[in-house]
Amino acid sequence: MASGIFTKSWPYAAIIIAHIVWGFTFVIAKLTLQEFPPMSLAFLRFALATLLIAPFLFTEKNKIEIQKEDLPWLFAIGALMVTLNISFFYTGLLRTNVTSASVLTMIIPVISVLLGWTFFKEKVYIVNLAGIALGLLGAILVIGLPTLVFGEQILPEVIIGDILIILASISWVAGAVLSRRMLKKYSSLTITTIMFGTGVITFLLPAINEYLQNPGWPSQVTWLGIFGLLFITIASSICAYFLFEWGLAKIGIIQADLFHYIEPPIATTLAVLILGESLQFSFIIGGLLIAIGVYWSTLLKKDHKHHRAHRV
Repeated sequence: MASGIFTKSWPYAAIIIAHIVWGFTFVIAKLTLQEFPPMSLAFLRFALATLLIAPFLFTEKNKIEIQKEDLPWLFAIGALMVTLNISFFYTGLLRTNVTSASVLTMIIPVISVLLGWTFFKEKVYIVNLAGIALGLLGAILVIGLPTLVFGEQILPEVIIGDILIILASISWVAGAVLSRRMLKKYSSLTITTIMFGTGVITFLLPAINEYLQNPGWPSQVTWLGIFGLLFITIASSICAYFLFEWGLAKIGIIQADLFHYIEPPIATTLAVLILGESLQFSFIIGGLLIAIGVYWSTLLKKDHKHHRAHRV
């Protein structure tokens, strides 16, 4: 009995660890982006991650029989969860702060339900609509639009950054849905490796372009930047991605994404202590409205409840 309970706990432990790592990665990515151009950081991250994870995939080679009709789906997962997600996230994080970025990722279940209702005619309840309204209101407060309307200074770049963070989260959710479908046929290691390989291919040309525009940037990278790259690669990419995919296959996206609430408190605390970011009253209220909105909007909506947002 005890052994069975312990075994069932492993997927949940894997998901929790992944979210803790991603909570730390918000701040580490912000610092690392001060030394690396965004597309170059993404390329180096996934190139190194692919080299490190590929040997483990080869041990499964006798079990891998990828069907041709699944290749577009597998590459789509990589394009959504790596290429688009990381492109939006890095460029957004350069423009906004860590506290806003970490909280805005919670809006995704709300958007997921809203899109399902709008485009797929899925049934929603009054409580879901109330949750959608609260969540969107919370996002507006976090972005700071009311402050802008009443005349206080907010850089347009910051608002653009917040919007990019939301787009990053949406792309992750779309990929997570496809990933759940493919996990029924392929191992999490196989899917993760294909995701990383897709990232290497798609980030290569943008990284070359950044180098041509500023060929001197590699000489300016410090040991702090190298540590950031290694942490993002090994902890955030390999360990956290694999743990999340493995846990997702065991317990499903509903239970897996329930734990993404761990990230904002970790990221916000580190941002205040390390980066010196401050918390505005409207930000706190907006974060609470998003949390309540997510809960209300996903009641009785198993297909959308707690869809995972973002990944750095």
